[in-house]
This record gives sequence, C-alpha cells and structure tokens, in this order.
Amino acid sequence: MEQRHLGRTGLRVSRIGLGTLTWGRDTDEHDAADLLKTFWEAGGTLVDTADAYGDGEAEYLLGRLIDGLVPRRDLVISTKAGSVPDPERRVDGSRGHLLAALDASLGRLGTDYVDLWHLHVYDPETPLEESLQALDLAVSSGRARYAAVSNVSGWQLAKAATWQLAAPGVRTRLAGTQMEYSLLQRGVEREVLPAALDLGVGLLPSSPLGRGVLTGKYRTATPPDSRGASEHFAPFVAPYLDDTASRIVDAVTTAADGLAVTPLHVALAWIRDRPGVAAPVIGARNAQQLTAALSVEALNLPDEICRALDDVSAPVHRYPDHDWSTL
Repeated sequence: MEQRHLGRTGLRVSRIGLGTLTWGRDTDEHDAADLLKTFWEAGGTLVDTADAYGDGEAEYLLGRLIDGLVPRRDLVISTKAGSVPDPERRVDGSRGHLLAALDASLGRLGTDYVDLWHLHVYDPETPLEESLQALDLAVSSGRARYAAVSNVSGWQLAKAATWQLAAPGVRTRLAGTQMEYSLLQRGVEREVLPAALDLGVGLLPSSPLGRGVLTGKYRTATPPDSRGASEHFAPFVAPYLDDTASRIVDAVTTAADGLAVTPLHVALAWIRDRPGVAAPVIGARNAQQLTAALSVEALNLPDEICRALDDVSAPVHRYPDHDWSTL
C-alpha cells in the first residue's frame, strides 16, 4: 500500500487507515485479529483508536494483538484522549487529565509510546494552550512521537496549529487532524480543510463511507445485520438516509456501474485522493469487508467522474467562505 506523509512532517502512514471504534464491544478478539492481520498483510500501517472506544476495551484488545500477531514496529498507532463518560462534563482537556489518560492508554496498549496522539475534542472550559502543553509534554517525554487534534472547527484548528508553530523547537507542530469527511459530509471544506492545507496539517477522514451509506447497502431497505439496524449505531446512520444522501448514493452507484467496481470503491477512492487527505480511516466489521475496501488501492477515478461527484455532493458555501468578488 502506498505511504503518505502526514501533514508537513516526516511521519509516513498508509493511505488507508484501520479504525477500531467497535473493537471490544461489537468486534470480538477473533474478528479483530483477522482485521489487523489482513490490514498488515496488505501493507497497512495506520491503526486508529481512542481511550473512549469501548471505554478502553479497543485499546486493550489492540494491545493484546501487538507483537503476538503483528510486530509493533510495523504499525503507526494513533490514539486520542479528552472525551470522558461523564454526563456532566463530556470533555476534559485539562493537562492533568490528558497526561493521565495517555499513561492509561499506554498501559492498555502495552507499549512505551504511541506514534500519534490526538486531543479528541476541543474543551471550551480549558485554556487551549494548557491542552496543547500536554501534547508537548507527551512528545518531549517520548510517550508520543507526533501530535494531532480531532473534531475541531476551522478557527480552533488554526489557533492550535499557529500556537504550536509560534515556538519551534519548544512546541511540537500538529501533524494531523481527524475529522468526519465523505461525499455525504463535506463540511470540513468550509474552513477546516483550508486551514489544514495552509498550516501543513494532514487530514485523516473518519467515516469516509458516509457511515456505511455510500456502499449502497441502504438504498432499498436497512439490512438486518447492518449497523443501521443495531441499537448502538442506528442513530449514527439515520442522518444520512435522507433524500439528499439518496441522490448522492445514486450518483456513486452509477459511477461504479460504469467503472465495473463497487460503490464502496468509488466513494473511498474519491475521499482518498482529495487535497490535503493523508489517510481515510475505515471501520470494517470483518476481514471480508476490509479486503474489499483495501482493493481500492489500484483504482484511480477518471477526472470526469470526480467532477460529477463533486457537483452532485457540493455543499453550499457562500460568504465569507468564497472570494467576495465571485458572489
């Protein structure tokens, strides 16, 4: 699998990442082992997790598989901290919490360091520079090799990245940001993506298949074995089952038929090759699904198909996001 630099750093990642959101809850150890081995054998390196996934079970499960199944040195492990299961305070970006959470993550993962550590969510109750200092301490102590943020707005990313760049050699520059991005969710193109491109921050799209809807599986009904039919994920999938999404899925399906590939391939190839994207992170349920997704490596969409998909999924961007003179 092709490797790409994450942002304006020396960190290289496979251009498709493996997500672990369901590990330890809906994905058991046997299926997780199959997924990780399949991913590694295909040349995949980036494995994304978080301390909040399965209340730590995803990290614990990944840690059990490292070395026994796949060499630690072959993986780029990414994890996150800051999202907490407290109904009174869903986010904690304090330096004390973040560093304690990182230590707990390392214990569950069974490793001395993570390759990429994210602030999972912006915390409006904590000064941003305090949260960012936790990233600096993690990198300077060797517990993390690179730093990132996720689920941020454009101004938050710009502020964080600029703050880090203001003291080179003292503060660690942001390597990446993980954000939801797909043909069904192009909101990052308003402000986050322009900021990331300008500041050299690589984009790691989550839910690149529109929470599974872009595969076409929901065109006529909700399959009983799909995430859209599960108690945990039905509310997650539901927003993308409207008429607007249906038109986009129809266009993806038409393109797939013309190229003799699947809608999954078309949707994944489109997001993989968007400007600023380093690696979409996919969350396959089993090795068969993952193998199908990884076979997109050989597909490059023709320009005319990319333009057609751009048009049918184009978000409404007006003042002040576009040049005022074109409005």
